[in-house]
Amino acid sequence: MSVSVLAKSLIGSEIIKISHEVNELKSKGAKIANLTIGDFDPSIFPIPSELKEEIVNAYNQHQTNYPPADGVLALRQTVVGIVKDRYELDYSTDEILVSGGSRPLIYATYLALVDPGDKVIYPVPSWNNNHYCHLSSAEGIAVETTAESNFMPTAELLKPHIKGATLLALCSPLNPTGTMFTKEQLEDICDLVIEENNSRAEGEKPLYIMYDQIYSLLTFGKEHINPVSLRPQLKDYVIYIDGISKCLAATGVRVGWGFGPAQVVAKMKALLTHVGAWAPKAEQVAVAKYFSDKTLVDQFLGKFKEQIQESLNALYVGFQQLKADGFAVDAIVPMGAIYLTLKIDYIGKTTESGDSLKNSTDVNSYLINEASAAFVPFSYFGTDDTKRWYRASVGGCSLEDINAMIPRIKTALSKLR
Repeated sequence: MSVSVLAKSLIGSEIIKISHEVNELKSKGAKIANLTIGDFDPSIFPIPSELKEEIVNAYNQHQTNYPPADGVLALRQTVVGIVKDRYELDYSTDEILVSGGSRPLIYATYLALVDPGDKVIYPVPSWNNNHYCHLSSAEGIAVETTAESNFMPTAELLKPHIKGATLLALCSPLNPTGTMFTKEQLEDICDLVIEENNSRAEGEKPLYIMYDQIYSLLTFGKEHINPVSLRPQLKDYVIYIDGISKCLAATGVRVGWGFGPAQVVAKMKALLTHVGAWAPKAEQVAVAKYFSDKTLVDQFLGKFKEQIQESLNALYVGFQQLKADGFAVDAIVPMGAIYLTLKIDYIGKTTESGDSLKNSTDVNSYLINEASAAFVPFSYFGTDDTKRWYRASVGGCSLEDINAMIPRIKTALSKLR
């Protein structure tokens, strides 16, 4: 059957693909520590009980018709309070757009700002920007980062590519690394954007920043920072992506919000109106009420973050012990989100059966089969498959699973030659 050029060239989510492979093995009885998909096992990380009650109450109150295209007013008013209280940002309800999670907002940002052939700059590794560039027919400029900057982009790395670009896609805490911008790093990038916009002719499309901060409330001893707080003159050029999916372990509740300049948000709303990507009304009503109670939210976040950090630390300590024992592994200290960056430097090694591990995917497959441990290679986030780095997501594993996995990895790596 003939389909569109876009459909023919579309690549599905590599992360979902590997997660499905792991789940298929598990369905056959394999006990695998699945640290692939950026989701939560509800039996380990349930949503707040009060939020659950509010959702049920909203359905009982028959909040089941279409919500407004830009989101229930009460929720947008709550978001106004959230961004003011937690980020010291001033936005009005007409500068806020609610959708079914953050993905439609990211897609709408691309479609509202990027014309075919426009240049979009994004760091690698990063989540899905290569796919959104493809969907919007943008010229994607992947800027490779390094461990020396905790895989965060720097102004120095971005500067050679900034001229004439339409969109700079940033994320902090970063998926897949769990690392964050320092104040100095983001200030330098903001100044670079300001300088570029000041150099453009009147009527020329400016350079916008899409700032994905969906993990901003999941930080560990680090301060989350954002562009407009650092440089208020950027307010007309920054579109923020946020929501409850990660900070409330509520990936399936599907309530996200974006905020930015009113004229851009209005176009994003028009795009999503045609897609029908709004969050269910009952969930919006419930989130509006739950998230307006800061004390309640902070009580949940305190316990939730402690549980996440305990799992991340156990994985980090486990890999540091493997490193101390002479294995070619490493890990970056967890800073935010639900991810740990791991280095597993075994490309080129040979298994007991004589098979060569030619790339990062081979190493990952070996660990799935020999250690019952599944990660995601950075090649799934835009790098090439010679990189020795991997994402580990702790949302789907218990602390006991993580601790039990480390000896299996040690045994499996010991067999390689």
